[in-house]
Amino acid sequence: MTDTLISIISIFIGMIGANILAFFFNKYSLQFIGNTIVGIFGSIFFIKIFSTLGFDPVTIMKTGNVNIVLFSINMLVSFFGGVLGLIFTKKMISKMNK
Repeated sequence: MTDTLISIISIFIGMIGANILAFFFNKYSLQFIGNTIVGIFGSIFFIKIFSTLGFDPVTIMKTGNVNIVLFSINMLVSFFGGVLGLIFTKKMISKMNK
């Protein structure tokens, strides 16, 4: 697995996280395309913030093999980045509409 593939998987997991939240909680839904876009940006934002702690793709592949623990943490951070990005965006939109 390469660094680029790990990054793409992370972005995809963030997108899935945002769409799953919107599926179960309709009040946070921005329709499929909106959820997907927010999930992608939320995932990227959270991975960039937490990459200094060692969850970035370069650190995961530093030894040449996939570090499963760091990879799992990266996926969790991406998932919650998509979820929290959607929640934050929906709250921001509702405040702006008032």
